[in-house]
Amino acid sequence: MTNPTMLVTGATDGIGLQTALQLAQGGARVLVHGRSEARAVDAVKRLGAAGVKGAVPVWADLSVMAQVTGLAEQVRRHTDALDVLVNNAGVFMTEDERTADGFELTFAVNHFAPVLLTHALLGALEQAPAARVVNVSSVAHARGQVTVADLPVPRAFDGYGVYGASKLLNVLFTHALARRLAARGSRVVTFALHPGVITTKLLEKGFGMAGASVESGARTSVFCATSPRVGASGSYYSDAREVPCAPHANDPALEAAVYEKSCQLVGCAPL
Repeated sequence: MTNPTMLVTGATDGIGLQTALQLAQGGARVLVHGRSEARAVDAVKRLGAAGVKGAVPVWADLSVMAQVTGLAEQVRRHTDALDVLVNNAGVFMTEDERTADGFELTFAVNHFAPVLLTHALLGALEQAPAARVVNVSSVAHARGQVTVADLPVPRAFDGYGVYGASKLLNVLFTHALARRLAARGSRVVTFALHPGVITTKLLEKGFGMAGASVESGARTSVFCATSPRVGASGSYYSDAREVPCAPHANDPALEAAVYEKSCQLVGCAPL
């Protein structure tokens, strides 16, 4: 890609900010998403201090689906063609909370927002010659369990259980998107990944532990966004290499059911 345009959600700190930095250092024009305008602008300033030029702030509270739609509108004002969408933003909640849309908060930010944003930006992605959608999941997907009845509110709340379910939904969405894009002859491809156990606010708040550096945490996202060595659309990555996802993430019936229900809930037409 020559001077590609890339959007990174949750890019004001942690893995997201480092992903934006590494993509920009590789020559991309990066749209830097934050929950608020002030946070996005501050992140762009920090990137500028690190030598990055041309980064653009965009903002939305991803727990509110109307704001997710507004984010897509902001992105389209900045570019007609989007080369890469990195759905990086994520939360880990220790208490059961509802959003304005009536969704459980973890599911809203980690799953429903990426579904809606990806569909809302599909036109811009398909204007690029070889666009990619990169969904930041987690090894926690292997312990996640979910059914259609859990959407939009899990039948039982446990912080780690709901987080793992949201990460499983990321992988299921990646598979559904890959199949459906291929069926319509789209050039857009999609990947899911585990960034590693990384020292971030999410890890410290949710698990009370430290991990590896954010620099290493961004590596697999950057690989999936830019490398010519990626595999087939729908593949799952860890440590910048393709690895198997959990067996129950390869359930076509579940994948289709949660995809269709998710589209219905966020108000977008399924592919």
